Amino acid sequence: MEATVILCDFAEAINGKLYVMGGGWNTLFAPGQPVNIALGSIITVPWDRTEQNHEIRIELIDSYGEAMVIGDDPVVILSQLEVGRPPGVKPGTSLSAPVTSAFNGLTLDAGLYEFKLSVNGDVLASRPFTVQDPPDWMPDPLD
Repeated sequence: MEATVILCDFAEAINGKLYVMGGGWNTLFAPGQPVNIALGSIITVPWDRTEQNHEIRIELIDSYGEAMVIGDDPVVILSQLEVGRPPGVKPGTSLSAPVTSAFNGLTLDAGLYEFKLSVNGDVLASRPFTVQDPPDWMPDPLD
Protein backbone atom coordinates (compact mmCIF):
# COMPACT_ATOMS: atom_id res chain seq x y z
CA MET A 1 0.00 0.00 0.00
CA GLU A 2 0.98 3.61 -0.53
CA ALA A 3 -0.39 6.88 0.82
CA THR A 4 -0.14 10.59 0.11
CA VAL A 5 -1.05 13.10 2.83
CA ILE A 6 -1.65 16.83 2.51
CA LEU A 7 -2.14 19.28 5.38
CA CYS A 8 -5.11 21.55 4.85
CA ASP A 9 -7.77 23.67 6.50
CA PHE A 10 -10.62 21.40 5.37
CA ALA A 11 -10.91 18.12 3.49
CA GLU A 12 -13.87 16.07 2.36
CA ALA A 13 -14.18 12.75 0.51
CA ILE A 14 -17.21 12.45 -1.75
CA ASN A 15 -17.88 9.74 -4.33
CA GLY A 16 -14.27 8.57 -4.40
CA LYS A 17 -12.81 12.06 -4.82
CA LEU A 18 -10.82 14.19 -2.38
CA TYR A 19 -11.81 17.84 -1.99
CA VAL A 20 -9.29 20.08 -0.19
CA MET A 21 -9.48 23.72 0.91
CA GLY A 22 -6.47 25.67 2.14
CA GLY A 23 -4.14 22.79 1.36
CA GLY A 24 -0.42 22.38 1.05
CA TRP A 25 0.83 24.40 4.00
CA ASN A 26 3.66 23.42 6.34
CA THR A 27 3.78 26.34 8.80
CA LEU A 28 1.16 27.54 11.27
CA PHE A 29 1.56 31.04 12.66
CA ALA A 30 -0.58 30.41 15.73
CA PRO A 31 1.35 29.11 18.75
CA GLY A 32 -0.85 28.77 21.82
CA GLN A 33 -4.05 29.43 19.84
CA PRO A 34 -6.72 26.84 18.99
CA VAL A 35 -6.55 25.81 15.34
CA ASN A 36 -8.37 23.38 13.08
CA ILE A 37 -6.17 21.08 11.03
CA ALA A 38 -7.37 18.62 8.45
CA LEU A 39 -5.55 15.95 6.51
CA GLY A 40 -6.53 14.89 3.05
CA SER A 41 -5.11 11.49 2.19
CA ILE A 42 -5.17 9.13 -0.75
CA ILE A 43 -4.46 5.52 0.11
CA THR A 44 -3.58 3.31 -2.84
CA VAL A 45 -4.74 -0.24 -2.22
CA PRO A 46 -3.27 -3.05 -4.36
CA TRP A 47 -5.76 -5.40 -5.99
CA ASP A 48 -4.86 -8.29 -3.71
CA ARG A 49 -5.54 -6.15 -0.58
CA THR A 50 -9.00 -5.00 -1.69
CA GLU A 51 -12.12 -6.46 -0.08
CA GLN A 52 -10.23 -6.70 3.22
CA ASN A 53 -10.60 -4.61 6.35
CA HIS A 54 -7.60 -2.35 7.10
CA GLU A 55 -6.94 -0.34 10.27
CA ILE A 56 -5.93 3.28 9.71
CA ARG A 57 -4.13 5.23 12.41
CA ILE A 58 -3.35 8.93 12.10
CA GLU A 59 -1.43 10.43 14.99
CA LEU A 60 0.32 13.65 15.84
CA ILE A 61 3.97 13.33 16.85
CA ASP A 62 5.95 16.00 18.72
CA SER A 63 9.52 17.17 18.06
CA TYR A 64 10.84 14.44 20.38
CA GLY A 65 9.21 11.70 18.31
CA GLU A 66 6.59 11.04 20.98
CA ALA A 67 2.86 10.71 20.39
CA MET A 68 1.15 13.96 21.39
CA VAL A 69 -1.19 13.93 24.35
CA ILE A 70 -3.30 16.98 25.18
CA GLY A 71 -4.71 16.73 28.69
CA ASP A 72 -5.33 13.01 29.04
CA ASP A 73 -6.24 12.48 25.39
CA PRO A 74 -3.85 11.25 22.70
CA VAL A 75 -4.09 13.17 19.43
CA VAL A 76 -4.97 10.18 17.28
CA ILE A 77 -7.72 9.04 14.96
CA LEU A 78 -8.42 5.34 14.41
CA SER A 79 -10.63 4.18 11.58
CA GLN A 80 -11.28 1.27 9.26
CA LEU A 81 -11.00 1.07 5.48
CA GLU A 82 -12.26 -1.55 3.09
CA VAL A 83 -12.00 -0.96 -0.64
CA GLY A 84 -14.24 -2.96 -2.95
CA ARG A 85 -13.56 -3.98 -6.52
CA PRO A 86 -15.88 -2.05 -8.83
CA PRO A 87 -17.40 -3.96 -11.74
CA GLY A 88 -15.40 -3.71 -14.94
CA VAL A 89 -12.07 -2.82 -13.32
CA LYS A 90 -9.26 -4.88 -14.77
CA PRO A 91 -7.91 -7.47 -12.28
CA GLY A 92 -4.58 -6.36 -10.84
CA THR A 93 -5.50 -2.66 -10.85
CA SER A 94 -4.64 -0.70 -7.70
CA LEU A 95 -7.52 1.34 -6.33
CA SER A 96 -7.38 4.75 -4.67
CA ALA A 97 -9.34 5.55 -1.55
CA PRO A 98 -9.66 9.14 -0.29
CA VAL A 99 -9.55 9.48 3.49
CA THR A 100 -10.04 12.66 5.52
CA SER A 101 -9.30 13.45 9.13
CA ALA A 102 -10.05 16.55 11.17
CA PHE A 103 -8.29 17.71 14.31
CA ASN A 104 -10.33 20.64 15.61
CA GLY A 105 -9.40 23.01 18.39
CA LEU A 106 -5.77 21.91 18.71
CA THR A 107 -3.65 24.27 20.77
CA LEU A 108 0.02 23.69 19.99
CA ASP A 109 3.13 25.39 21.34
CA ALA A 110 5.78 26.67 18.97
CA GLY A 111 7.83 23.76 17.63
CA LEU A 112 8.06 20.96 15.13
CA TYR A 113 5.29 18.40 14.67
CA GLU A 114 4.44 15.57 12.33
CA PHE A 115 1.31 13.65 11.39
CA LYS A 116 1.90 9.96 10.67
CA LEU A 117 -0.52 7.78 8.74
CA SER A 118 -0.28 4.04 9.34
CA VAL A 119 -2.25 1.21 7.79
CA ASN A 120 -2.24 -2.10 9.65
CA GLY A 121 0.68 -0.85 11.74
CA ASP A 122 2.89 0.15 8.78
CA VAL A 123 3.70 3.88 8.47
CA LEU A 124 2.84 4.79 4.88
CA ALA A 125 3.16 8.57 4.98
CA SER A 126 4.08 11.44 7.24
CA ARG A 127 3.68 15.18 6.96
CA PRO A 128 5.85 17.44 9.13
CA PHE A 129 4.93 21.03 9.97
CA THR A 130 6.09 23.90 12.16
CA VAL A 131 4.19 26.09 14.59
CA GLN A 132 5.87 29.47 15.05
CA ASP A 133 5.21 33.10 15.88
CA PRO A 134 4.06 35.15 12.89
CA PRO A 135 6.68 37.33 11.22
CA ASP A 136 6.57 41.08 11.96
CA TRP A 137 5.09 41.91 8.55
CA MET A 138 2.08 39.60 9.04
CA PRO A 139 -1.04 41.27 10.50
CA ASP A 140 -2.40 39.84 13.75
CA PRO A 141 -5.68 38.02 12.94
CA LEU A 142 -7.03 38.93 16.38
CA ASP A 143 -6.78 42.69 15.72
